[in-house]
Amino acid sequence: MSTDSSPNARPLQIAEVERISILGSESIVCGFHLVDYIWTDIFTNLAAASTYVLITDTNLSALYADKYKEGFAVAWAHLRPGVVAPRLLVRVLPPGETSKSRATKSEIEDWMLAQKCTRDTLVMALGGGVIGDLVGFVAATFMRGVPFVQVPTSLLAMVDSSIGGKTAVDTPAGKNLVGSFWQPKRIFMDMAVLSTLPPREFSNGMAEVVKTAAIWTAEEFDVLEAGAEDIRAAVLEGQKDSEDMAGLTIASRSEAQSLLLRVISASARVKAYVVTHDERESGMRGLLNFGHTIGHAIEAVLSPQVLHGECVAVGCVLEAEVARRMGHLGDVSVARLARCLRAYGLPTAMDDAIIRGLVGEERLRELRPQRLMDVMSVDKKTVGSQKRLVVLKRLGETLEMKPTNIDDSLILEVVSEGVRVAAVAEVKQQAVTVVPPGSKSISNRALQLAALGRGTCRIRNLLHSDDTQVMLAALQAMGACSVAWEDDGATLVVTGNGGQLQRPDAELYLGNAGTAARFLSTTVNLIDAQDGSTVLTGNARMKLRPSGPLVDALRANGCGIEYLEREGSLPLRVQHAGRGFPGGHIQLAASISSQYVSSILLCAPYAQEPVRLELVGGKVISQLYIDMTIAMMAQFGCQVERISANEYLIPTGAYENPAEYVVESDASSATYPLAFAAITGSTCTVPNIGSASLQGDARFAVDVLRPMGCTVEQTATSTTVTGPPRGQLRALAEIDMEPMTDAFLTAAVLAAVAAGGEDRVTRIRGIANQHVKECDRIEAMCTELAKFGVETENLADGINVHARVLSELKAGEAPSVHCYDDHRVAMSFSVLACVVESGAELRERRCVGKTWPSWWDVLARDLGAPISGSDPAPETRSDPVEAEATSVVLIGMRGVGKTTLGRAAAMALDREFVDLDDFLEREVGQTIPEIINRDGWAAFREHEARVLRTALTQAHATGAVIACGGGVVEGAANREQLRAHAGRGAAVICLTPNMEHVAEYLSRDKTRPAYAVTSDIHEVYARRLPLYAESCNYEYLVDKALLSGDENSEGHGAWTLIERDFIRLVQFATGRELNRVDLRGPSFFVSLTAPSVREYLPAKLEALTAGAQAIELRVDLLGSSEFAGADFNDARVASSFSAFVHRQFALLRHNSRLPIVFTVRTQAQGGAFPASADTLRVQLLRSAIQWGAEYVDVEVDAKAPEVYAKRQNSMVIASYHDTTGERLQWDSEFATEILMRARACGDVVKLISFARTWDDNTKCQQFVQQHHSTAMPLIALNMGYTGQMSRVLCPCLTPVTHPLLAAAAPGQISVRQIHQARSLLGLLPPQQFYLFGTPIAHSPSPCMHNAAFAALGLPHTYELKETSTVDALLPVLEHPSFGGASVTIPHKQSIIPMLDALSPAAQRIGAVNTIIVQNGHLYGDNTDYLGIVGCLQQAQLSAHTRAFNESVALVIGAGGTSRAALYALHTLRVPHVLIYNRTQARAQALCDEFSSLFSNLAVVDSLDAASTLQPTYIVGTIPASDLCVPDSLFNTHGVALDMAYKPKWTPLLESASRRKWHIVHGVSVLIEQGIHQMEKWTRSVAPSRAMGDAVLAKYSEF
Repeated sequence: MSTDSSPNARPLQIAEVERISILGSESIVCGFHLVDYIWTDIFTNLAAASTYVLITDTNLSALYADKYKEGFAVAWAHLRPGVVAPRLLVRVLPPGETSKSRATKSEIEDWMLAQKCTRDTLVMALGGGVIGDLVGFVAATFMRGVPFVQVPTSLLAMVDSSIGGKTAVDTPAGKNLVGSFWQPKRIFMDMAVLSTLPPREFSNGMAEVVKTAAIWTAEEFDVLEAGAEDIRAAVLEGQKDSEDMAGLTIASRSEAQSLLLRVISASARVKAYVVTHDERESGMRGLLNFGHTIGHAIEAVLSPQVLHGECVAVGCVLEAEVARRMGHLGDVSVARLARCLRAYGLPTAMDDAIIRGLVGEERLRELRPQRLMDVMSVDKKTVGSQKRLVVLKRLGETLEMKPTNIDDSLILEVVSEGVRVAAVAEVKQQAVTVVPPGSKSISNRALQLAALGRGTCRIRNLLHSDDTQVMLAALQAMGACSVAWEDDGATLVVTGNGGQLQRPDAELYLGNAGTAARFLSTTVNLIDAQDGSTVLTGNARMKLRPSGPLVDALRANGCGIEYLEREGSLPLRVQHAGRGFPGGHIQLAASISSQYVSSILLCAPYAQEPVRLELVGGKVISQLYIDMTIAMMAQFGCQVERISANEYLIPTGAYENPAEYVVESDASSATYPLAFAAITGSTCTVPNIGSASLQGDARFAVDVLRPMGCTVEQTATSTTVTGPPRGQLRALAEIDMEPMTDAFLTAAVLAAVAAGGEDRVTRIRGIANQHVKECDRIEAMCTELAKFGVETENLADGINVHARVLSELKAGEAPSVHCYDDHRVAMSFSVLACVVESGAELRERRCVGKTWPSWWDVLARDLGAPISGSDPAPETRSDPVEAEATSVVLIGMRGVGKTTLGRAAAMALDREFVDLDDFLEREVGQTIPEIINRDGWAAFREHEARVLRTALTQAHATGAVIACGGGVVEGAANREQLRAHAGRGAAVICLTPNMEHVAEYLSRDKTRPAYAVTSDIHEVYARRLPLYAESCNYEYLVDKALLSGDENSEGHGAWTLIERDFIRLVQFATGRELNRVDLRGPSFFVSLTAPSVREYLPAKLEALTAGAQAIELRVDLLGSSEFAGADFNDARVASSFSAFVHRQFALLRHNSRLPIVFTVRTQAQGGAFPASADTLRVQLLRSAIQWGAEYVDVEVDAKAPEVYAKRQNSMVIASYHDTTGERLQWDSEFATEILMRARACGDVVKLISFARTWDDNTKCQQFVQQHHSTAMPLIALNMGYTGQMSRVLCPCLTPVTHPLLAAAAPGQISVRQIHQARSLLGLLPPQQFYLFGTPIAHSPSPCMHNAAFAALGLPHTYELKETSTVDALLPVLEHPSFGGASVTIPHKQSIIPMLDALSPAAQRIGAVNTIIVQNGHLYGDNTDYLGIVGCLQQAQLSAHTRAFNESVALVIGAGGTSRAALYALHTLRVPHVLIYNRTQARAQALCDEFSSLFSNLAVVDSLDAASTLQPTYIVGTIPASDLCVPDSLFNTHGVALDMAYKPKWTPLLESASRRKWHIVHGVSVLIEQGIHQMEKWTRSVAPSRAMGDAVLAKYSEF
């Protein structure tokens, strides 16, 4: 577009900028509000262009396109007044990585050519990395290269992709594999655009900033490390309150803007310098790839859910670990790098909570080590079997000025989840010296003391671990201190604020750091606040570890603390009311953990009055740790007076920080290298740990290793151990390890091979507290030692270990040790593995990060143990339990139907039914009312928790259906048990009620105690609702009113349907019956388009689904006037709509047995669901999985992997819709790319485009032929009238409509139309179906089945084949056009030898009435019994007769049809069946044959005798008999069915009708079994109305 200059143009606003030189030109320009500057610079300093092309994406176009157009016009008017302006063309692309493709590049080039762009065109990229890389590549190749300008709009693009001239597009094989170097003429970094940067994008960009500082400048890294909050505020908050053009000039620039400019320009300078000296990446430029080799591999697996910067952050930490493993980088530097990245909201491990939350557990499991190595093998940075990694020497300096070649094995070790330790060769070992990290116990105490103290303290040898980082972060969050690092991070400088604490902005998350949790539980009470509260929380294990005695003592002292979940454990809420920590006399039970004592001691000087601490409640545990605390307090200026054995006096005051404090090495960690020496017969020295140590574990060498046969030399400050010859360690008869409880694990693994003496049993005592550490360590040691063949006894206060000689340790495959996320378990067993012939696998390599992150490096490099990475296989139980057998658990409100439905499900699954309340009463020996009346609700809940745990883990873990009490979810521990049970593959099903029905039931039920007087039942339900949701993985709606259409009344026979469909859900959830569509051939799902399912009821739904294999519930089309124009982001509206959808789903389930395809189609992809309600969309999709939807249609976007990861037994259809056909073109690279993305988050892929020409159908079919298979199904078609042929050719699950429906999409056609078209195309050859038998001349079957074929548009025919000899049928069966047959007398048995296989039903009945062709084989089945089953079920529902499993049934006759009748009654689970036949011997023979199927099967000698047992269901099988039926047979209410269909009124039906029984005519059974035949032949829903009408038309009497 050209514009004339305007005399009225506004003044130019030229920014003051900072320029950075690159490749000899100051091409990088940094500043604020640069639009006018950009155009002025381009017009003034760059070569003139006839056309300027601005390329951006839709998101940025809305924000900036008009500004750039206006700036273009203004600048030209000022600079070239009166001169016609060149053209400015704007091209807007879809946002996201999918645009970065060869297909999009071609589209842009074709467009530019169509616009007659020439070589004097200048191309401008306005956007992030995707736009910059793509547009740069276009500029590099268009007309063999045109000038190019970068205007990066994201922080990541500013500091990374825009600098250096790398341009590229992605391909299906990987990212950035096709591209070129093409330097931009300018890179304009307009910081003003960052004011709209989302926080996650800020973090994404900061990964590159931190990376650059880490490789180049220690000073800049220090700034980033110390200023994380200021920098975050500068980017995200610093410009929000500024004036419109603030920052345009230096004078108008705020402090925050100046800081922002410094950070970005410093990073850009480094990259510019490197690019200048190595433009083509032959050496130095490779330094910029720090973190990228591994990071790109992670990104290739987890993209697009995990961003580039997030992957690079993890890659930086892992590559730093490689440098540490090589011995070039220290622990401190790795820890500082990780901590700095975390400060900017970035993940630092592959299983980081940030990544886990983005992709889900199942997707995370795809991040396997070998897959990462495979991806890296095609990386540009690979050289043979080595990878080129940037190796850090220290923060701010690299080992070489280029990447270093690293062996694959070393990288594999670092990226692996587990580690394999092989046996150490039995040769003379060199004496080694190992320096363990600083003591965790001393480090945490030193941090707290220095933070609370006054002045500055330099802490040296501080442990850099997860625990200490948690402690330091929490102290800083409370404003307790400020910190800085010196000596390359070896020294932490803490400036304490003298005990002045403030309330943190967020809860304090402490992970599994027990020391920090206990210490801070007291510390937070020192916060000087008049109101508000502070929450301390941790991970799942931390929430199980006890804190009760400490909290009890603090509460008694006046501190306001409440438990938020489990009584006695975190999370805690500490209320602030200006009271602080009262002090005075405090009584504390210290028999569980000495950390309780230390917690109060450390804070006591800051109490309101002096503290007198009295330890009560039994023997004090770990006294040495208490002594350590007191000694350290003295070093910080506070003297504690011990006034008796268990009583201490602490004066008020303040700590005075010493100038320097050196942390001792960790004595617990020192036990591992010393134990290595002991077990291998080598020598090891640990300096900085000796007899003068503050730590109890320093006694390990003297008290444990020396008695076991080691030579120990210990001075005040060092310890040296030399082990005996291998295999000659001696057992310890008994040792009290109470002073060094954490070291018992090391002692236990040594004891496992201490077979050198007479008594091979080592008895360790005094370690009761180890039951409640990071895990139950005693139980863990017993479990894992057993894998080595070592026997143990688990005691309340200890463990007995029965040693084995080394040669007796379990041989064969290396044991795989589960480490329980416990560092001490992992390090202990790594020592044992060193002498096991097969070695061992430690499953959780990274758990050692808690205290000794570099332990594996030390073990391999210093101690010489051969180690390698391992990818642990999923753990299997020694007594494997199939998911199908795992017990089903039912939860929900009392009165919802758990017992009734549970019994029905248990019977259907052949399982035991367990009522948890009954189980509890048996276990306790009292009824629930008695427990509550005597001991209260709390006692009942305690019993309930114990009984639930017993039921789920022991007594009824498998083979049961368990119904829980309504309030079982009230306890946090119970909810955790239920979640854990679900995590084992079990179904935990919440029954969602109609609360009006529940309230009415509870008003009548007096078998259980009523709710508290103050508790309204609706309020109770509202409180429990989120707890139920948290505890279950399936949900079932129980609403009898749903089937009546009246919210306040019950539908007739509703409970029968509710039971039937609940059993269906249970079978689905347990994997017994997944109800999936056979995708080996064409299949269809019909799309419902009405706003309510009820519009299709009662009869229309049956007609709509004829010929289909599934039914689509289009949730985006559902609704009512209540939701018209509603805001779905409003929580109440969202909840109400979700409940409405659940009712619609349940209603559809009650009225159709077809699999449901659950779809929420957004407006962007041709649907109606608002794009702004994405949270609700994802919630609905996840709910559908819990409701048991067989298929869930998920659009391919950032949320798809989240749904896919949680899919349980549902199948995910990953779909992409291009309603215009402009983007998804079948022969484009984009089609392949979107297919690959969809396959990463779906079981079935659905790609929909729009046909503009007939050729689009041909291309679609070619795409299908290339990519569809049964293993990887593909639905691919074109919308629109022209695209109808692609629907005809679609290989599976084609969406269809019906004449009674409005089409869900343009061009949608019916099943009938598709069949007719496929027949015309020769894709559906005509087949012949028959009825075999004689006499059959008057059979209605031809009318019935031919009507069905016609209704479905199938070209098949059905005809009679009357013959008295079965041999005459052989040519028919062998003919290529034979499609199937019905079989009647006299061939139902004689046909069997001619078939290839029989169904279980046909085998049991001993007769075949249906032949099916399956893959060229003849399969015999029986649908007679299905006809009886279907008719009786419908009759029971209509007549509301007694349930089948509670009834007596009578079969009249003993011929072939009676066999089908008996099998039908067995299928219906009728327990008691009578047989009457005139020839009693035949009846008895039939009874003997079928007796195993029933609880009671008996022969009666007369119908009068049968009447005494009052049968509810009678089936007559004697054709047109003159049977005399006594009226006494019908004294109860029931159903009579006669298999004879001529005459209409048989004697049985006439008698039953007179007594007002519900009757079923034989013709109804004929039609029902015929429907089943048709469905077996066509594998789709039969057109039952057409079939029935055809039969009834033949028999006018009906």
